[in-house]
Amino acid sequence: MAAARTGRKPPSIRTLWAIAKSPELHMTDEDLHALVYRETGKESIKALTQGQISEVARVLQNMKDSAARSSRAKRTDEGGNPETAALRRKIFVLMKELGWSPAQVDGLAKRMFHVERQEWLDKRQCMKLAEALKAMAERKAAGDEG
Repeated sequence: MAAARTGRKPPSIRTLWAIAKSPELHMTDEDLHALVYRETGKESIKALTQGQISEVARVLQNMKDSAARSSRAKRTDEGGNPETAALRRKIFVLMKELGWSPAQVDGLAKRMFHVERQEWLDKRQCMKLAEALKAMAERKAAGDEG
């Protein structure tokens, strides 16, 4: 009924497979069947009622959203340009020293190099960002001592 009011089609078995195989979840066939069994008690996806399909789709979508949120909050020294991995580890340490968040470091990278994320910096840019953070950390340490 809710789908008719919103103008959207109700989720189908195809929808369940699409969400389960999404890049965020990468579920195997066995994983999806286990989830369906856990949520509905049925071993066959084809045996689900429309209400059960909707419920499983909601659970899968929540899992997908949660995975997407956690990937956005990942450490700044992971992923990105492999050439700059060691430099980004140093940047991560400096970020923690300064008490900064990854968003603040990304903001500095954007101001300095006009890129949205530090993971996109080349080696030269990454070195400059690390030097800037190191200078800030040194100033902070000198200010704490004096």
